[in-house]
Amino acid sequence: MLKFDKLSLNIPDTNKPRVVVIGGGFGGINLVKGLKNKGFQIVMFDKQNYHGFWPLLYQVATAGLEPDAIAEPLRKLFDEEYDDFHFRLVRVTGVDPAAKTVKTLIGELKYDHLVIATGSRSNFFGNDTIKNNSFPLKTIPDALNLRSQLLQSFEQASIIKDPVMRQSLLNFVIVGGGPTGVELAGSLAEMRKHVLPNDYPGLDFSKMNIYLVEGLDRVLPPMSPESAAKTQGYLDELGVVTKVKTLVDSYDGDTVTFKNGETIPTQTLIWAAGVAGATIEGLPAESVEKGRYLVDEYNRVKGVEGVYAVGDVALMKTEKWPNGHPGVAQPAIQQGEHLATNLTLLQRGGQLRPFDYFDKGSLAIIGRVRAVADLPKKLHLSGFIAWMAWLFVHIWYLIGFRSKLVVLSNWLYRLFTYDRGTRLIIRPFVRKADKEGQEFAIRNSGEVVTDQPTL
Repeated sequence: MLKFDKLSLNIPDTNKPRVVVIGGGFGGINLVKGLKNKGFQIVMFDKQNYHGFWPLLYQVATAGLEPDAIAEPLRKLFDEEYDDFHFRLVRVTGVDPAAKTVKTLIGELKYDHLVIATGSRSNFFGNDTIKNNSFPLKTIPDALNLRSQLLQSFEQASIIKDPVMRQSLLNFVIVGGGPTGVELAGSLAEMRKHVLPNDYPGLDFSKMNIYLVEGLDRVLPPMSPESAAKTQGYLDELGVVTKVKTLVDSYDGDTVTFKNGETIPTQTLIWAAGVAGATIEGLPAESVEKGRYLVDEYNRVKGVEGVYAVGDVALMKTEKWPNGHPGVAQPAIQQGEHLATNLTLLQRGGQLRPFDYFDKGSLAIIGRVRAVADLPKKLHLSGFIAWMAWLFVHIWYLIGFRSKLVVLSNWLYRLFTYDRGTRLIIRPFVRKADKEGQEFAIRNSGEVVTDQPTL
């Protein structure tokens, strides 16, 4: 095995202005596309070698899609047609804005322009019991961990004699009533009705409970009241138990306890309740607010020269968006494209243009032919039309023709059969034992232990 101290970034020297991009999400890849062959050396750092379409993570978690259907290798996206582009699979550990240097585990690199496009991470609000025992849904490993947990829960429930423990395995609690929580709840409800009874004929799935917990007074708080009300009706039809104005106090891996004292025994708590920007060490504290970088109308991080932020990690306050733009793909895409234009103008001595977000609307799907849409000019859609709009938009924004074809064919197959993908349990396990030592709940850590730090 290569020794860790023998590795280096191996980026060639250049006379071109060097743009370092941290993160290969929507903001990062659209920035790079906009800078293609514009006279820059572009270096992209990411701790994973692919771009993922995160709005479909819940379908990976519920075996509706395989991981490669929603991910595309970054090296494939930026092929030999991109002059002087360099990707490095490496973890960034910090930034030195005074020296204009990015720090990684295997070396440092000078930059002329630094763009932070690291996206967001799960926010557990400082509650370590929840963080250590729940299942987040922010990455493909998260989705595969959750898929294994779901399938293993059904396997365990089919062989366990203790009815109390069996019910604990059949209780699923989703915390967070935003699009991720709503879509996951709808997907699980459809599995309960159409898929699981065939796979596990010995289990009574009328006893499988799906709880959707939201701290505010309605589901889908980011969307309109009309869409929220329609979504609540869909969830009721699907048999999802919705708990609004309810906050989680703790979760020890066996029981979730709410602030009002109510408890639910469960082996699976899915955390979709909050996110925070994936910030990096080194930038001044006054540049960060609520876990995101404060940026001006040109996406420049306030108080730091030559550093920009786009997407979920950027907080751009405007009169129309006093709390910043929504944490969805469109702001990241538009900011990445816009910043590429501005960097090109800056290099040519032109005048920078302020960013103006074009809100194309919001969509959420709640199972088969159930969806809601908030479109510009206060147009609200629901049902089949909104469902078709959701399908079209998600296919359109998938990266790569192969991914579009695979996802579309999967959806068409499921439309006529209700079946889902291969429900394989292939992830490594960490088993959790009860007080008598009987191993009843199989948890998946998704961690790989190595003898050197992860890049």
